[in-house]
Amino acid sequence: VQLQASGGGLVQPGGSLRLSCAASGAIFSINGVGWYRQAPGNKRELVAAITSGGNTNYLDSVKGRFTISRDNAKNTVTLQMNSLKPEDTAVYYCYSYSYNSWGQGTQLTVSS
Repeated sequence: VQLQASGGGLVQPGGSLRLSCAASGAIFSINGVGWYRQAPGNKRELVAAITSGGNTNYLDSVKGRFTISRDNAKNTVTLQMNSLKPEDTAVYYCYSYSYNSWGQGTQLTVSS
């Protein structure tokens, strides 16, 4: 399976952005999917994950600000990010647990 992450960019603090992860070669609806991020000098960390049944979990620092969701008809998983902070700056990756497959990463920069 190939994952394609998109939607990153430069946004001001307090702004919003939506990341999308599209899958090809697999049916996403049967997959658990996670969004991870890695800032320079830091380890990659799990930001949010969603199971095939729609259960979600979040990194404490993004709870209430980020929402992960899935559109099985479009074979995509989306991360809606609101109230962004400079510390959210990182490269964001999506990951398929079933296929052990990573997307290529998309850069989010939160800066004024």
